[in-house]
Amino acid sequence: MTEKKVMLTEDGYNKLVEKLNYLKSVRRIEVAERLKAAIALGDLSENSEYDDAKNEQAFLEGEIQELENKIRNSDIIKAGDGKSVTIGSRVTVKDIEFDEDETFLIVGSTEADPDEGKISNESPLGMALLGQKIGKIINVSAPAGMIRYKIVDIKK
Repeated sequence: MTEKKVMLTEDGYNKLVEKLNYLKSVRRIEVAERLKAAIALGDLSENSEYDDAKNEQAFLEGEIQELENKIRNSDIIKAGDGKSVTIGSRVTVKDIEFDEDETFLIVGSTEADPDEGKISNESPLGMALLGQKIGKIINVSAPAGMIRYKIVDIKK
């Protein structure tokens, strides 16, 4: 079975590697110490601290494995030339109805964080923007109805 490729910007890739290193070098040791302390309490059959520590260890190992898979199956996306929207592009659009500008960074779904202005290439807006050029007007279907945007700027 082939793993699905994970599209990441270089910054997103570096953040995953940093998180993985933290989990392996710091969190694993903390959880192991907690487990060791719980074992020292004695009778494991009725030891809730031991059960909690074992559950935390299982969760941590699952998270480490998930990060390792994402990193192993990642494609680092380089931003395009700035002439058309690609993953990695920083795009400024104008909401035509409200005459307001917004800037988004187009990223793979793993990195998406709308609160930080990072939208997925798989989101309705992200899909509508991909491949478009400055000056193009796009229509995006949203829960509130159709939203019209004009692409104002594209940066690498």
